[in-house]
Amino acid sequence: MKAIWNGTTIAQSDDIVTVEGNAYFPAAALDRALVRPSSHTSVCPWKGTAHYYTLTVDGRSNENAVWYYPEPKPAAANITGRVAFWKGVQVVP
Repeated sequence: MKAIWNGTTIAQSDDIVTVEGNAYFPAAALDRALVRPSSHTSVCPWKGTAHYYTLTVDGRSNENAVWYYPEPKPAAANITGRVAFWKGVQVVP
């Protein structure tokens, strides 16, 4: 699968874990040159605290479009070391 935003592939992998309809890619599949850490967080009652990255592609930014759980709760252990996307990022086969 591929994650694409602003015409650029952000991540690509065949190793996908799907949770609540979201494709979680291995963190190593993420193009780190296109992201910067965000201070934004959110809390899921069963997954834990999500942290975010902001995408920057060709001078355009997409705030908090990538999320991950650095220390997911035990029920969500299968997404440890993975990232997911939203806010206009297309995930395609």
